[in-house]
Amino acid sequence: MEISYSKRLEELEKRFRLLEQLLSDPKIISNPEEYKKLSKERAGLLPAVETYDLYKKSLSDISSNKELLLEKDSEIQALARGELSMLETRKSDLEEKIKVLLLPKDPNEEKNILLEIRAGTGGDEASLFAADLFRMYSRYAESRGWKVEVLNTSWSNVKGLKEIIAGVSGERVYSFLKYESGVHRVQRVPKTETMGRVHTSTVTVAVLAEADEVEVDIKPADLKIDVFRSSGPGGQSVNTTDSAVRMTHVPTGVQVSCQDEKSQHKNKAKALKILRTRLFEMERQKQEKERAKDRKSQVGSGERSEKIRTYNFPQSRVTDHRIGFTAHHLEEILNGKIHGLILALQSHFQKKALEESQ
Repeated sequence: MEISYSKRLEELEKRFRLLEQLLSDPKIISNPEEYKKLSKERAGLLPAVETYDLYKKSLSDISSNKELLLEKDSEIQALARGELSMLETRKSDLEEKIKVLLLPKDPNEEKNILLEIRAGTGGDEASLFAADLFRMYSRYAESRGWKVEVLNTSWSNVKGLKEIIAGVSGERVYSFLKYESGVHRVQRVPKTETMGRVHTSTVTVAVLAEADEVEVDIKPADLKIDVFRSSGPGGQSVNTTDSAVRMTHVPTGVQVSCQDEKSQHKNKAKALKILRTRLFEMERQKQEKERAKDRKSQVGSGERSEKIRTYNFPQSRVTDHRIGFTAHHLEEILNGKIHGLILALQSHFQKKALEESQ
């Protein structure tokens, strides 16, 4: 392993041992905020430290087996050679894992998210599939122990979703769902199709890291707030008071509407949460584009215009076009069993980041 990697690992290990001492200190234990902060840092270092321990053990085992090759007993030499081959392979695998673990961390990895799903081309069929995707993500969130809070919805006449915005909170939500942003395409026979023809519709998914108040300072003077009566499917009024809120950030022109709550105050709070996150995302994308100017490819960047996945009902097939992943259990995936796909995406983009760093 390169000296630079070994040095960084030794520093991480040293910090990890210090954190373990601090977390047993009564003064730290009596300070919940500090204890939580240090515990989180220790948890972040644990995978690299554990992998480094396994790597060092592999080096020690390799050294021991090389000494056995000097033995006069031919059987012992044969056993040592077989063990060495396995240990060298394991050592190489651990080196690659360590390199991935030492990649610069996305500062948003631990964040909660706003999940925005919008019907694209395909009219009512697109809105029905938008509802299918929201159910898929909701069930996946439930399997992970995450909380889903609907912030705003807009329904179609066929009880599909023109748009839904939801907050998803829990452990490392952004790190698992950040690669879901993009255009999701569905190929199936709509319920309204009498000739049995397969139609293609699209839905756009956006995964935004939720911004804290400290990260995005919104001045009250920069906001234009309008109130109106909320409406349900088909534009029918579902509230007799002006509880719905439309909030515009004047400097950027970003506009957010919320109408799901009967309370105008609650709708304002939700609208502000969405607005803050969208402004945070605008700044993130601006910085990302500046960093990416010298890159040859932007594939897999999470651009909302990028077609990332196809759900083909006639063949019960799901294909992720970025990584060549294909599965033939579409119904299970739409029921929220997408963890295998998400892990494959994480592995792909980690390897890609490793290649770009070398």
